[in-house]
Amino acid sequence: MTFALTLSLYVARQFTLAVLAMLTALSGLVSLFDFIELLRRSATRPDATFGLVAEIAALRLPFIAIQILPFAVLLGGMLAFWRLTRSSELIVARAAGVSAWEFLSASLLCALALGAFAVMAISPLSSLMLARAEAFDNIYLRGTGGPLALTGGQLWLRQGDNQLSPQGVAIIHAHGVQLQDKTLTAKEVSVFRVDAGDRLLARIEASGATLVAGSWQLEAARTTRPDEMPDQARTIMLPTDLTVTRVQDSFASPDTLSLWALPGFIALLDHSGFSALRHRLHFQSLLALPLLAGTMALVSAGFSMRPARRGGVAKMIAGGVTIGFALFLISKVAEEFGQSGVLPVVLAAWAPAAAGLMAAIALLLHTEDG
Repeated sequence: MTFALTLSLYVARQFTLAVLAMLTALSGLVSLFDFIELLRRSATRPDATFGLVAEIAALRLPFIAIQILPFAVLLGGMLAFWRLTRSSELIVARAAGVSAWEFLSASLLCALALGAFAVMAISPLSSLMLARAEAFDNIYLRGTGGPLALTGGQLWLRQGDNQLSPQGVAIIHAHGVQLQDKTLTAKEVSVFRVDAGDRLLARIEASGATLVAGSWQLEAARTTRPDEMPDQARTIMLPTDLTVTRVQDSFASPDTLSLWALPGFIALLDHSGFSALRHRLHFQSLLALPLLAGTMALVSAGFSMRPARRGGVAKMIAGGVTIGFALFLISKVAEEFGQSGVLPVVLAAWAPAAAGLMAAIALLLHTEDG
């Protein structure tokens, strides 16, 4: 038992060091190509200095590392297990009666721990850094006003409105939406106030609106109710739980939101009428990352522990790399189906990793016990 524990810890240490080395190398390589692409885009932007481009590339590095983690576990694991098999260390351990499942369990736990650490600790940091990088990108490289500019200056949203009816809803449509100095303004604003049964209670037409703390300030607003004449133009304060940051985040990439902020923000999007499908999928994908890392660890073991004297080692390693990349590609395709609504969000995020895990276990059972 002591021998198996010592061997497991030794294999886990070799596995972890190989994965971290591979993660560093791959992240640096991808970041280099990202930096070159940013330099190409900044060639026609005089305000985009070399230092600014380098800062954007550095801010994107933690996000790239999280995306690369499954590949790093796959390639690092294959490197570690191949070296241990080539040096006959694993062969001697098996000859001594130690099952592969005993020393693989520690490596699997290390992969799961790396995935959990990346999700819980690195992901919140990467989301903040990526949000800052995208802000610099929008200002200095794209020359746009940010995510709101992509909507053509129009904004549709829905929010709770219980002033006229319990569980009522206010549907807001605004033109000329602009964001200046953390202040959201709009022109030609229409507000449709309906009850829980979607029956129109009132319509407000305003020449302009400003999102202030806790409410929309509607200027020169006229309220029209069914079978009544419009009211006189006046300023109306419409309560809201939205903020400028939340409106921006609803249009920004879900990658710029922390794991811990996503559940509350998803609930806010549902309440406000924004689509939360992308954010739900991103949240579930983050939760499934440790399982995907563990799956890659088992795939790397199944394709790299073949004794060298049997031959075909290069073919086995190439097969493992191919299967790992195919699994990663399938997970990305499933995410696309999830974003389009074809697949349920939970199925799109968890099914590829779960299917790969079962396939890797079946391969190891066939190799070790079959």
